[in-house]
Amino acid sequence: MEQTEFLKLGYKIKYERVKRKVSQLALSLKTGLTTRTISRIECGTIDPKYSTLVKIAQALDLEVKELLDFTL
Repeated sequence: MEQTEFLKLGYKIKYERVKRKVSQLALSLKTGLTTRTISRIECGTIDPKYSTLVKIAQALDLEVKELLDFTL
């Protein structure tokens, strides 16, 4: 993925998290990821592994393909 795709993915994850009124801390506890990692994903500064996307999607009650659909 290109850097702009990381930004889109991060924005989508944050959008879905906020829409569900889930804090980064709550998402961290549900996924086993650190809040720093979640923050870096949402800011588009890191390339998350597929397994990380699966954890986030499950915690937000979504499918991975929904996270990768950048239309809102």
